[in-house]
Amino acid sequence: MSNDALRHRKGKIKLTLKQSDGTPVRNARVTVEQTGHSFQFGCSEFECIPYVNGLMDDRQKEQAAGMFDKFFRLFNTATLPFYWGRFEPVRGKPQTEQVRKAALWFKSKGIDLKGHPLCWHTVTAQWLLDLSNEEILAAQLDRINREVSDFKGIVDIWDVINEAVIMPVFDKYDNGITRICKDLGRIRLIKKVFEATRQANPDAVLLINDFDTSEAYAILIEGCLEAGVRIDAIGIQSHMHQGYWGVEKTLRVLERFSRFNLPLHFTENTIVSGDIMPRHIVDLNDFQVSDWPSTPEGEERQAQETVTHYKTLFAHPLVESITWWNFVDGRWLNAPAGFLRRDYSPKPVYFEIDRLVNEEWRTGPHTLVTDDMGSVEISGYLGTYELRLKDKTISFRLDKGSTEEAITV
Repeated sequence: MSNDALRHRKGKIKLTLKQSDGTPVRNARVTVEQTGHSFQFGCSEFECIPYVNGLMDDRQKEQAAGMFDKFFRLFNTATLPFYWGRFEPVRGKPQTEQVRKAALWFKSKGIDLKGHPLCWHTVTAQWLLDLSNEEILAAQLDRINREVSDFKGIVDIWDVINEAVIMPVFDKYDNGITRICKDLGRIRLIKKVFEATRQANPDAVLLINDFDTSEAYAILIEGCLEAGVRIDAIGIQSHMHQGYWGVEKTLRVLERFSRFNLPLHFTENTIVSGDIMPRHIVDLNDFQVSDWPSTPEGEERQAQETVTHYKTLFAHPLVESITWWNFVDGRWLNAPAGFLRRDYSPKPVYFEIDRLVNEEWRTGPHTLVTDDMGSVEISGYLGTYELRLKDKTISFRLDKGSTEEAITV
């Protein structure tokens, strides 16, 4: 892919270095290196909760520590679980402190966090079934206010509502959220949960999220926007257990949702490194197997297809985030969809994405020399940088709107 094709991922800035008395730092050799990306390279990560809360035995803790070392090398964003049925299985007894402790640990490592999800008909609280529809809605809005307020400044990205396209017609089992979605209609429910989330944290980035990438999802988004719902980003799931989409389908999906001119977050990406799930399966959750091994041939295929998928998305100017769904094999549906095998050893896909994120799409280190005005011009991928001058290290950001900055050394 040519550099020109990725110009939307890059910026330019002129830094002028001056001494404390205003004298330019002339003809000085400086080293410039990117330290972090503006683009969100993310992954779902739920093991942090038992790890940080001391709920693992020594062997599990050792494995998890090694896993997190690899995790932090690739990712700057993590998705944490807020499934209502697990977060608050007993009404009035949420797992706030355990999740908060894990979230703060992630933040201390420089990881941005997203909560998933605030409203969903699956894995929702069973005790909602004992309530009237009016009471269910009130409980849902109270739950949003509590979680978003409690985690404000820690978790500032939210999947506000998940899989609303099928929500009112979901019939696999009775649940409170489908009940109120049937009662209110999708758009009225979406508007209420978005407004509640926005009120609890006006600065948060709020997503609608769905696995349905058809025109039905686009029509629902259109209806929400016409109704005044303020959607910050469109979440698109791409679970490819039944085979890689291919570039052509990916581009069709990108074109379909680009018409809204909103940021696109590819929130749940999977490509398996074992046998492909049979095509006749409609709901991926219906494919329950006790063993789904990763294979050498599948691992090579997964690596190649994942690189193509990342490159296709990274090249699109509206895509701001790619989140892989599960870092380790076997975490969802027992699928071999991770970057690490079950024994936590890295698969070829890990090394390929490492090469993209930390080499091909990262700037520096470069050695430059300041001019007579003490200035250097820096071009590179958007993100955080360090400039080193002798024994001094200066941090700065390269953003899309960056032009010039004066720095006293």
